[in-house]
Order: sequence, then structure tokens, then C-alpha cells
Amino acid sequence: MTQEPLVLVVDDFQDNREMYAEFLAFSGFRVIQAANGKEALDQAFANRPDIIIMDLSLPVMDGWEATRRLKADQRTNAIPVVALTGHAMQGHSKGAIEAGCDSFVAKPCLPDQLVAEIRKMLCTPSKLAKAEGSNARR
Repeated sequence: MTQEPLVLVVDDFQDNREMYAEFLAFSGFRVIQAANGKEALDQAFANRPDIIIMDLSLPVMDGWEATRRLKADQRTNAIPVVALTGHAMQGHSKGAIEAGCDSFVAKPCLPDQLVAEIRKMLCTPSKLAKAEGSNARR
């Protein structure tokens, strides 16, 4: 029996985290949460999620730095990271991609838009192969 994909939702606003987490759980995903970049690293290393939804403006360690560290570590570099941020200016999406984000979604976004992006990222052939490789290490 295959487990549902595990999503790490990283956002410093508790209401946002809870809203996305509830909707993702309702949509059939398993969900873990983090409130800052440091917690995101800890959760990612401990749980090896299938995908990470990363707010970029975070306390303690911002999402850009957390993503760079995730992508630099062999344990987590294959996990797709979707940047989710209110900073929708053109330079921010480019910066998110340069930091290692695999996709970019601007806030505010409806939860079903986020679910669609997650499903798209998890079904991308190169991501699927990487995810299967990371699942084998669990």
C-alpha cells in the first residue's frame, strides 16, 4: 500500500499554515509544518517530505537560505521546493529559482491552486524519479 505524499508547509503565520495544512489534508496529503527556515530544515532532514511549500519571508532563517541549504544537502536536494510568497515582483521569482526553488506561487493563492501546483510538481517525470529515489532511502 502506497502512502499519500508528505507535504512540509513552511509559513511564519500560523493561520496560513493551518489553512493550507487543513486543505492539503482534506485533499489527501499527509502534512507537517514549520514556522521558520530553521524548523523547515529540521523537519525536512527528519521526515524527508515529498515536497516542501516554502514561504520566503521567514524569521530566524529566511526561505531563500533554507532552500539553498536544502538543495546543498544530499539528503534533501531532490525534494521539490515550491516558493509561496507575497513578494510577487518579477525579481523575487527569479531569486527564488536561483536559490533552488523548483516552482513559484504568489500569495494570496487559493488552496486549490496550491494543490494543483503540488500535484503538477509531484507528477513531473524528473521529480517523480527523484522522489522515488528519496522514498527508497526512508
